[in-house]
Amino acid sequence: MINNKIQIFDTLLRDGTQSAEISFSLEDKLRIAQELDGFGIDYIEGGWPGSNPKDHLFFEQAKTIEFKHAKLVAFGSTRRAKYSAEKDPNLKALLDAETPAVAIFGKSWTLHVKKALKISLEDNIKLISDSVAHLKKNGKEVIYDAEHFFDGYKNNPDYALDTLLAAEAAGADTLVLCDTNGGTQTLELIRIVKKVLKSVKTPVGVHLHNDSDMAVANTVAAVNAGCVHVQGTINGYGERCGNANLCSVIPNLQVKGNYQCIPDDQIDQITRISHFISELANLPPVNNMPFVGTSAFAHKGGIHVSAVMKDATTYEHIKPEIVGNKREVLLSDLSGISNLVYKADELGFDIKKHITKIPQIIRTLKQKEHDGYQYEGAEDSLKLLIKKITGEWQSYFSLEGFRVLVEKESTATPRSEATVRMLVNDQKEHTAAEGDGPVHALDRALRKALRKFYPEIKLLRLIDYKVRVINGNEATGAKVRVLIESAYGNKRINTVGVSTNTDEASWEALTDSVSWFLHSVDPNNIEN
Repeated sequence: MINNKIQIFDTLLRDGTQSAEISFSLEDKLRIAQELDGFGIDYIEGGWPGSNPKDHLFFEQAKTIEFKHAKLVAFGSTRRAKYSAEKDPNLKALLDAETPAVAIFGKSWTLHVKKALKISLEDNIKLISDSVAHLKKNGKEVIYDAEHFFDGYKNNPDYALDTLLAAEAAGADTLVLCDTNGGTQTLELIRIVKKVLKSVKTPVGVHLHNDSDMAVANTVAAVNAGCVHVQGTINGYGERCGNANLCSVIPNLQVKGNYQCIPDDQIDQITRISHFISELANLPPVNNMPFVGTSAFAHKGGIHVSAVMKDATTYEHIKPEIVGNKREVLLSDLSGISNLVYKADELGFDIKKHITKIPQIIRTLKQKEHDGYQYEGAEDSLKLLIKKITGEWQSYFSLEGFRVLVEKESTATPRSEATVRMLVNDQKEHTAAEGDGPVHALDRALRKALRKFYPEIKLLRLIDYKVRVINGNEATGAKVRVLIESAYGNKRINTVGVSTNTDEASWEALTDSVSWFLHSVDPNNIEN
């Protein structure tokens, strides 16, 4: 029975944006805040309102949003030594943001007090006390972030604790212990957390960075030691090696532990939220991320798949559906009959009708994998291959030949032209087209040849094109793998081609895409 509520504080919109690869627009930040609110995050740190125009505008526009669950948080520092709390610009900006809660950080490590602030240890205590008291006097919930707390404690435990006691005495609602450099080991973190919990009465939380790849483990350990507030980011985004990844922290605490982090009916949204955030960050999802990655419940070895088909708990620590993910069975040179049967069923094939063809399909797949094909991201090429071997495939066209010319004159833009000779419905077609590069020219020539036979081809659009070098040691003679994603209506088609010639690999992926489209589309009901 879950009975221990843990406050979840997401700092993606502030700390997460300090990642070298991330720059959210104002619109992105507003969308993310609303998604996190709907997901059930308790606190959403929106940014530092006194530091830049974008964060100032964010808090202005956020005032028009009605958050159903989360409290929006403005972030800043304690007052500067040269200002009183009443006249400090940072504290004024925090109050002007008009958020129900604020988070301020202060120095816990004597090294920072002496070398960064260049003030006395006593004056630093006064900065903390005055700042918290001023914000409380103005009606704010105050979350005090003790920056570099664990390093400070290891250097001078008495002083580090004094900074916390000052914030507590001034009325802080939560004391957050920060592992700002991310170097604290789990056993020493537990020891320090337990010391703090014996010294203060205010609820304690943690904000942990991942420089030792231990942020998630340390966060879970801190909660088990008695912390009730957790800070982190979706996908673990953040400066340097990132922050504690809430996509791992939340399931570990709520699904596998005795804690309540978000509403029970929202836990299966965590995979969607993870992918939504990565999309807005313009970063590819990390496939092997626990719980939410596309490979988190993927099985490739035949022995594994055979066992999973009998009882999924043999190789899965939780049911993927709990976190909104799904089981994947991959076909490769490691595949066995179990992989093929499972995958065919997932793709909608009754492979048992073709039981005598299964060995041939497996042999073909293993040879294709050896040649450089991968079907994990090109399932429609896989479907087409199986249908061809089982005799269920209708050919819509066949190639007699193609030629690609690329012409470059001086400083002019290169000119590409493709000519294709094809047999379509027993008729010969010979067409040519220009394009922005050889692949674009081939695509246009192919469509030109098919248009009068299959006018619905105009509904198919190419949305992504990727080239991967397979054996780079062969230099310019290396094989390449081309992955193409096409779309029609709300459907996606993913295909693959492999060759030492980029044009040939592209042609294979293109024609697989077109062939599967013609097989699948209903021109009268394109959304289906």
